[in-house]
This record gives sequence, C-alpha cells and structure tokens, in this order.
Amino acid sequence: MICFVLAAFLSLKAQAIRIPQNNNYPSSAGRSVGATGIEVKWNSPGVKGREGKIWGTGIAWYGFSVLGFGSNMPSPWRAGADECTTISFSTDVTVNGKKLSAGKYALFMSLQEDSTTLIFNRNINAWGSYFYDEKLDVIRVGTKQIKNMPTSQERLSFTFYDQKENSVSLGLDWEYWRIPMVIEVDLKSTVLAHVKSQMSGELGFDPPSLQAAANWCEQNNVNLEEALNWINSATSPNLGGLNNFNTLSVKSKILTKLGKSDEAKKIMDQAMDVATSVELHQYGRRLLNEKKVDEALMIFDKNYKKNNGAWPTSVGMMRGLSAKGEYKKALEFAKTALTQATDDINKKSIEAAIKSLEAGKPL
Repeated sequence: MICFVLAAFLSLKAQAIRIPQNNNYPSSAGRSVGATGIEVKWNSPGVKGREGKIWGTGIAWYGFSVLGFGSNMPSPWRAGADECTTISFSTDVTVNGKKLSAGKYALFMSLQEDSTTLIFNRNINAWGSYFYDEKLDVIRVGTKQIKNMPTSQERLSFTFYDQKENSVSLGLDWEYWRIPMVIEVDLKSTVLAHVKSQMSGELGFDPPSLQAAANWCEQNNVNLEEALNWINSATSPNLGGLNNFNTLSVKSKILTKLGKSDEAKKIMDQAMDVATSVELHQYGRRLLNEKKVDEALMIFDKNYKKNNGAWPTSVGMMRGLSAKGEYKKALEFAKTALTQATDDINKKSIEAAIKSLEAGKPL
C-alpha cells in the first residue's frame, strides 16, 4: 500500500515539472525617450525555413480567427509566441498619434495583407490571444507594414529605431516584414514631472541638483516660479550653496523671463564680478550666438580689462570685433592670442582666424 501511494505521489510530481524549452526564446527590449521608459516583452518564434508561409497562414493569420483548444471567440494574432506580448510605458504617450495612458498592456495585432491594426489590451496575463476579450481593448491603432525588408529576420524581434528627442519608432521584425509604430511623448511635461519628483526627495536639498533643475526649467521656459525657488535654495548658505557665476546667471535668466529685468541685471552684474575669465568668455560667446553683438563685445572688453589681457580674453576681443566688422582691430588681438594659445588645437584655430581677418573676412 505504501509503495502504491509513493508511486502515485511521484507520478503527480513528475507531471508538475516544467522543462525549459528553447523553441520560442523569451525576449525583452527597452528604450528611454526623455523621462519615459518603454519596455517590450515577448516570446520569439523562428522562421525555420518557412519564408513565404508565415503571413496570412495559421502561424500569423489575417484578421481574427477562432483558435480552438477551449477558445471559441475570434482572436487576433498574439504578436509573438506562447504568452501574450506585453508593452509598458512609464508615462502617457501617443502611438501613431493616438493617446495611450501610462501602464502595461498586452499587444495584439489584427493583420491584413497590406495593413495592420495594433491592439492594446488590459489583459496582460493571457496565454497568447486564445481568450482575447475586445471589451478590454484600450486603443486600436492602424499602421502599414513594410513587406520587403532586405534580409529575412529569423527570430521575431522588436526593434527600436529612428529615435528623436521626443519620439522613437518600434518595429516588429520577422521574416521579411516589419510592422512599425511611432511612440511619442510630451517631452516637457514628462521631464518636468520627473524633475519635480526628484526635487521632492533628498535631491531637493542638494545645491547642484537644485541648480540643474532650475536651469532646465529656464531653458525650456516652464515652471519658472518654482525654478526661482530652486535656484534661491541652490545659493543658500544653509545648504552649502554658492553665489558663483553659474548659479547667479541662471537666477538672472529666470528673473528676466519673469519680467523682473532690473533685479535680473543686478544679479547678472554680481555674476560677472565673480566670474572667471573662461566663464566670462563663454558668456560672451553665448551672446554672440544670440546675435547680441554689442552686448557680447562689452563682455569681452570687461573680461580683457579685468584679467589684464590673459588667455582667453584676447580671443574674445578678436571675435567681438570681427562680429562688429572691425577686422583690423580684431587682427591685432588675434596675433596676441596666438602667442598665448595653450595647445595645438587653439593655435590652429587662431591661425585660421588670422588668415580670414587678413583677407577681410569675418570669423
């Protein structure tokens, strides 16, 4: 009797064992767009010599099909193998122009010969699409597949490509097809939310982080009132902050955008008083890039006098005077700068500038 019970127990245990298989590789891919994280998980089947026999067949069928095995509802393709393919977004996004909230979704596809409908569904624990329920669809999005990729993709793969500042394309690649989608994010709002979240924690007491957060807001012209509070904290002695050129210039730019021009000028004057020669030079270069030639020349002149003509103040005068069209005066400073150049890269740059100025050409 004991032997019979033991044998039965061992039989049950054997039935429960799952041996790992390598038929359909478990796979994942991720990408960040700004503060938005994107992750896809799928099981990857192989073509296995079935070129021309994948699409529109029982492997990857067109439209919806009743799959059997206990399933009696029309089901789309699972966009992979085994468990359903899932895709997650850490922030709200748009997919091919349609809004999709942050979250994790099952990704199904309704294929046609020349187009595909992408289906984002709430049931992320399904085995494939056998028990697909359209009531759980969040959005459906149209796309058009590319059917003539240059080489056959043996294992089904999701590939990120064509990334831009606020978007990335994602393609399902298998055999000679690519089924693409474009994922876009609201870069300013998502990054700002990310910045605010960090500033509410321990980084909200760290002067460099406070400065970086305020600087990002100023550059993107958002959240300026709170950014002013952050830069004030960044310069606070209570947090070990410093009133240096970088912090003060950020504060001045924020004040300017808030319409407080008198206060902004006062702060910028303080910033220039404590600036190094290199910092003033870079500030002058920035003004030149903004086409503020007179202001830039004034900064270059201040830098030259404050630092007694030391490197790189002659370079600044050269650039400022050239921008004003005063090439002969600029040439004089260029020749002085050549004797002060600290490395071969700067020497070659100034030599090229001298040739342009001698030819009466601007830099």
